[in-house]
Amino acid sequence: MSTNDTFLAVFTGGKNSAKMAAWNALAEAERNTRAQQGMAAWKAWVEKHQGAILQMGGPLGKTKKVDSQGVADFTNLLTAFTVVRAPSHEAAAKMFEGHPHFSIFPGETIEIMPVLPIPGG
Repeated sequence: MSTNDTFLAVFTGGKNSAKMAAWNALAEAERNTRAQQGMAAWKAWVEKHQGAILQMGGPLGKTKKVDSQGVADFTNLLTAFTVVRAPSHEAAAKMFEGHPHFSIFPGETIEIMPVLPIPGG
C-alpha cells in the first residue's frame, strides 16, 4: 500500500453529545426512517467513491487502553474508520464533505489524516 496517497478517515461521535440526544429523542419510527435513509446515502457514498476506497473499515467497538499500568477499559469518541486513496490531503478530505455520518446520523466529525511512511523503513 502506497503511503504517499493513502489517508485514514476516523469517524467520531459521542454517546452524550447533543446530536445523539436529539437522535434518541426522535420517535422510534422516525429514527428507523432516518436510519434507512442514512444507510442508503452511505451506500451511495461508497458507490461514488469505490475507486478510492482501499479499506472500507467499519464500526468500532468498545476500547481497551494499554499503558505502563496495564490494560483498562477506556472511552473515546472513535466510532468507525475508512482508508482511502487520493491525490492530496485536501482531495481526501473533500470526499467526506456532507457525509451521512453527520448529515443524517448523529456523528460529530470525520478526521482525515495521511498514512506516513515508517521512518527508516
